[in-house]
Amino acid sequence: MRYVLRIADTALIHAHRLAEWCGHAPVLEEDIALSNLALDSLGQARALLTHAAALEGQGFGEDALAFLREEHQFLNLTLVEQPLRKPSAHSPGGDFADTVLRNLFVASWMKALFTRLQGSSDPTLAAIAAKSLKEVRYHHQHAAGWVVRLGDGTEESARRLRAALARAWPYTAELFVADEVDAAAAATGLGPSRADLQTPWLAEVSATLAEAKVQVPAASPFVSTGTLGRHSEHMGFILAELQFLQRRYPGGVW
Repeated sequence: MRYVLRIADTALIHAHRLAEWCGHAPVLEEDIALSNLALDSLGQARALLTHAAALEGQGFGEDALAFLREEHQFLNLTLVEQPLRKPSAHSPGGDFADTVLRNLFVASWMKALFTRLQGSSDPTLAAIAAKSLKEVRYHHQHAAGWVVRLGDGTEESARRLRAALARAWPYTAELFVADEVDAAAAATGLGPSRADLQTPWLAEVSATLAEAKVQVPAASPFVSTGTLGRHSEHMGFILAELQFLQRRYPGGVW
């Protein structure tokens, strides 16, 4: 269950952050595009959370996993928690370059993961992966186009992309940290170890950054720990928004 939850939670929190751009994107077309990307990620999260709940066998569903778990019970990558929009004019980072670069990183990671998961020993997980792969391929194409456009654009757009890369890159180490959960998944054929995703991810990301005329940063000794339930300072604020209605009105339905 923890293996599936890591993927589901990453998709859920990524969707939440992308949805914050709704009504705020730099152009109308991109406002709609980012909203659609968020909906795709939310759909992936719903399918995976429903399956995780079934694997747990306790009789609860996707809503309970999304709205009733505590912060330490979420197992998403720390990268997707980081702000995508400036909370104030004086705050560092959080502009459109951060968004398209993170979309590139997450889509490339999901693409490598779902490609492998199509051969999962769990037929439900394999089916979810096959459907999701079609979506993340587009997500990657969309993000890569924007990264190249910014990096090979004006001096200002290139500067912003380089700054966004410096902010995001340290969090990418966590994408490939294998532990006992990964080992068990690989041993049973459930899915690949995160370590096995590094080579295809780095090849794809490096090719895009090269086209954008941006240098791949050196490896960072820092390793974030969101997939272990230890999150950044941003996660609590995300859950306060995400879970407000269900916690304010327990059991409420539309």
